[in-house]
Amino acid sequence: QVQLVESGGGSVQAGASLRLSCAASTRAFSRYDAGWFRQAPGKEREFVSAITWSTSSTFYADSVKGRFTISRDFAKNTVYLQMNSLRPEDTAVYYCAAGSRAAASYDYWGQGTQVTVSS
Repeated sequence: QVQLVESGGGSVQAGASLRLSCAASTRAFSRYDAGWFRQAPGKEREFVSAITWSTSSTFYADSVKGRFTISRDFAKNTVYLQMNSLRPEDTAVYYCAAGSRAAASYDYWGQGTQVTVSS
């Protein structure tokens, strides 16, 4: 069982930056791919970014490519999402997940952290 806790959300102006963190309860997290997803009000949850456990390969949605950077610190059992040049359309609840990116199957989810970007 892997428990995930996100932090770092907040309310910012457009153009600002935030760094989200996802802390895992166990070192077993290091053997999972990690992903960030988001859900805006009235919309379905969407993929934002992922990082694989084996090679630390990274993947991004087109909407965040060039602005967001995913990384992980194995020693701290933590995955980060650095978000730069934030836009109002980035407003959503952001969720961290652990699982298999290739299988598009994430078994463990955090509770989410709110990001609000105002224009």
